[in-house]
Amino acid sequence: MTTELAVNQHGVAVTENAAKRILSVMAKEPPGSMLRVSVSGGGCSGFQYVFDVDREKAADDLVIERDGATVLIDETSLGLLEGSTIDFVDDLIGQSFRIINPNATSSCGCGTSFAL
Repeated sequence: MTTELAVNQHGVAVTENAAKRILSVMAKEPPGSMLRVSVSGGGCSGFQYVFDVDREKAADDLVIERDGATVLIDETSLGLLEGSTIDFVDDLIGQSFRIINPNATSSCGCGTSFAL
C-alpha cells in the first residue's frame, strides 16, 4: 500500500493504487462516471462493501478526489467507513479493491464483508 494518502475531514483515504485503478475502470464507462463505495447489510460477517459506477452525486455524498479519480460515499455508509483506507491490491489471490476499516471488529477471509 502506498504511504501517501488523500485524506478528507472524515479520515477516509484513497491510495495512489486505488486512484489509478478507478481511472482505468472509469475510462471504459460514460464520461463523468465515478466510483461509489457503500455499505449494505449482508455478507458472511453482517455488513458488506459495495462498489458501483455512478454518474450522479447526491447532495449528502462525501466526494473524494485523488489524481483525477472520484469516489462517492453516501452519508449512511460514511458512518461505517469513517477512518478507512480504500486501496487496490494485485497479489497472488487476485486483483481487488480493499477497504482497511478501523471500525470493523472482524471481517471475512475475502475482505468483502465485516462486523462491528
